[in-house]
Amino acid sequence: MDCTELLPPASVRGMNVLKRADFQKRVQIPRLRVPESQVQRIIPLVKKLMLKMEHLQPVQSLENGREILLHPLPVKSWQSLPTDELEKQQVTEDNFCHAELELNYENWSANEILKSVLPADEEGLSSFSRIGHIVHLNLRDHLLPYKQLIGEVLRDKLPNCRTVVNKASTIDNTYRNFQLELICGEPEYQVETKENGVPFEFDFSKVYWNPRLSTEHERIVKMLQPGDVLYDVFAGVGPFSVPAAKKRCHVLANDLNPVSFQWLQHNAKRNKCLSHIKMFNKDGREFILNELREDLLQRWCTPAATPHSLHVTMNLPAMAVEFLDAFRGLYTAEELAELPEPLNYPQVHVYSFAKGEDTKTLVRQLVESNLGAALDTELQGISFVRNVAPNKDMYRVSFRLTRELLTTAKQTLRKRPADDDDDATEATTKVKCV
Repeated sequence: MDCTELLPPASVRGMNVLKRADFQKRVQIPRLRVPESQVQRIIPLVKKLMLKMEHLQPVQSLENGREILLHPLPVKSWQSLPTDELEKQQVTEDNFCHAELELNYENWSANEILKSVLPADEEGLSSFSRIGHIVHLNLRDHLLPYKQLIGEVLRDKLPNCRTVVNKASTIDNTYRNFQLELICGEPEYQVETKENGVPFEFDFSKVYWNPRLSTEHERIVKMLQPGDVLYDVFAGVGPFSVPAAKKRCHVLANDLNPVSFQWLQHNAKRNKCLSHIKMFNKDGREFILNELREDLLQRWCTPAATPHSLHVTMNLPAMAVEFLDAFRGLYTAEELAELPEPLNYPQVHVYSFAKGEDTKTLVRQLVESNLGAALDTELQGISFVRNVAPNKDMYRVSFRLTRELLTTAKQTLRKRPADDDDDATEATTKVKCV
């Protein structure tokens, strides 16, 4: 709303305990009063000028007709209306008036309420995530004194919201799930949600789920065709694996968190794709060194009748790059010697944070440093996923494994040309994966 008359009272600024009654105010609102028989002909003439607010009917019943509430910003007087068209319908200036209207807490959206309350000289609540009935916040320090009020307003205003939580600390535990603080509502964390049309269920307090990654999940799944193979190293509750299995890909999905693993199994069963997915509860490195290694070798030894592609997803952006060296020397040269070239080598999609000025360059150096090899023709692309914080971005680096990478140890890394070494080393030292 651009009209100051229709904003909440200025007196609520700085409120940190929600007092709904303090939002009451009275304003003068222009109106048209017309007989019942003329309402359907008049509304199209003034529709763009009608007052639209939360829980407010712009057309209200009167004893002898209807009253149309008009917005006070564009409608200052009778002359502000399409008078010629109205008069053709026997509506004249006598039908126009101003009268007092009482507004209250119910008439403003969550955004309007919070803008009126939170400090005007600081950044307000810019965004939040919805996961089923849960609203997940990541409040900055200056908003923490208002957290209870923020929670109550969101619970009041957002449909089907029953629980509001705040991210209590950085993700630094073994299983990389959010540490939550309940600030309003019921301590119920088992949720049902849909992502890209696929239903998921999980305990949000014990697993990692970020709805802001739904587009990225969809991008990867769209790359896959029925019959393709997906090795999902950090599968979580299945946002890559379950849609891929539903698409009749062959999926090996792994997660270290036993609770994530249980919900991964549940979601695969719920989506009726168990015949296309094998699930494991292991450390990611162990999964690469064993299940991925054996399955990939078997597929090379017994080629499929139809062409297919192989993909590895590694979506643990704070530390996934640290697992890349597991691919170095995964096989001996002798194991692959009898297999004909070209082999169908997997494409790896590894996710990482990078913090600095040129984050795209930094994330490439971070991947190459941990892989122990410069990526040249193997590099398929570096895709920006999202901004996480100022100068901190999340990327997907996609590259294809090669016989050389798979049969040589990391210490025998393939370096860039000598004249690039200093620049590469300098860039790598600036990379932060946090």
